[in-house]
Amino acid sequence: MQMISFSSAGWESWDLARQPMIRERMPVLFDDDLLFEDGPGAPRPAAVGNWYLRELPVNGSPAVRTWQNSAGCLRDWFTFLKGRGVHPFGSRQELRSALSMYAEYRLAGSLKERWDHTTWNLHVGILSAFYNWAKDEAAVVDAVPFTYRMGCRMAQGSVVKTKRNLATLRRPRPHTTIKHLEKDFSELFVRALAGLGPDGEPDLRYRRPREAARNSAMADYVLSSGLRSKEFTHLTTYEVPPLPPRPTQLPVQFPLAYAITKGEKDRVTWVHYAQLAAMHQYIDLDRAASAEGFTWRPPWRLGEPLLVEEPDWEGARLNGIRKSWRSLRPQERLCLVTPDGQSPLVGLQSTGQPFVDWATVFRRTSARIRDRYEPRFPTTAPHRLRHSMAMRTLEELVKGRYRRIAQLVDDTDEDAALALWLRKHEPMMILRDLLGHWSVTSTELYIARLDVSRIYKELYESTLTRRNRAAEAEAAAEFTGEVDG
Repeated sequence: MQMISFSSAGWESWDLARQPMIRERMPVLFDDDLLFEDGPGAPRPAAVGNWYLRELPVNGSPAVRTWQNSAGCLRDWFTFLKGRGVHPFGSRQELRSALSMYAEYRLAGSLKERWDHTTWNLHVGILSAFYNWAKDEAAVVDAVPFTYRMGCRMAQGSVVKTKRNLATLRRPRPHTTIKHLEKDFSELFVRALAGLGPDGEPDLRYRRPREAARNSAMADYVLSSGLRSKEFTHLTTYEVPPLPPRPTQLPVQFPLAYAITKGEKDRVTWVHYAQLAAMHQYIDLDRAASAEGFTWRPPWRLGEPLLVEEPDWEGARLNGIRKSWRSLRPQERLCLVTPDGQSPLVGLQSTGQPFVDWATVFRRTSARIRDRYEPRFPTTAPHRLRHSMAMRTLEELVKGRYRRIAQLVDDTDEDAALALWLRKHEPMMILRDLLGHWSVTSTELYIARLDVSRIYKELYESTLTRRNRAAEAEAAAEFTGEVDG
């Protein structure tokens, strides 16, 4: 079985009455003989699989990557069954036997075909969704080949019923896989991107590239806002929040365009004043120098240029039609051309072209840090910066919460007040919204990685220290002037 990505280009020459009702880049499965049915009313598994894939966008899966993962999973499963003479819509018992063989094939088979537990669970989830759809919507099977166990869990203070597929494998605690940079490593990374050493002085052994200001400003911006790679790579200068007239301790709200977020979900995060000021400085100075004298013309493979007119914070006229920045997808943003003939994306190369290969820059900088300064420094991918922001933000939120707890204990002299505060989950709710998670369950992985006991102990002890100092000062003032004897 083969798989391709659909494109409607040239459909007029296909001898069809109308354009096929298939989304662009939608995966299409087909057998080697290019037939989709064995006769009238007898569709092949590939045809049923394509039917399921076409309904993914209207069933809560708008991302192209999700379509591709689902199509690849179905292709591998159908191919495996065909090689063993089992029909994908046969009896439940026959499919369960085939599923058992498939588990052996993927988990204990040859090295070439073997999967890890994460990949296996991903495919089991896709197959489970497919067979439930095939039973309830397509009515091509009588029963699904999976067995489920019902359970309950607490979510935001309420009991929620859950259903676990017994074919999935138990995994280690997921928080152990969260990779982030501690504060000192984050600062070292940003300085290295700027061509500086750990002390903040220029690294004379390193030839500072012209893009150093871009790299450091963007990395620091992501460490403050928690943007995903797709979000900051395709960010335009028009969407960067304006700099407040004076420095502020409060973060600046930063709305994100839903068209570039994961799952196309509306989200508002924040960015701190210092990082926002550094970004504006880069845009006004280094970026302007990179764009000056160059004309940006997007390559034909991306699509026609979108000429920007009358741009503002909300949007602009693109080829004469008013559009919001929020609705522009990544590929369309690469096609934008400003009134000055430049790309409006924040990250530009020294040639004025949009820059998209952040992973390579971060990887090379990590290697340079290990070689010259810190051999323990990890290879840093863009998503590690997002995790670092999440951990740092969560610690600050928890610190603020525990400061109130410690103060309350100090004022009331009752440790019982702690129990009331610990039942509340404001930090998790805030971080969930900043990161754009659908469920707080994803956000809870960070709290498991945080050393909450250390944070509370430090803040509690600092509060008691302040109280003891106040008592000592009061006693000293009370007995000042008295003479012994």
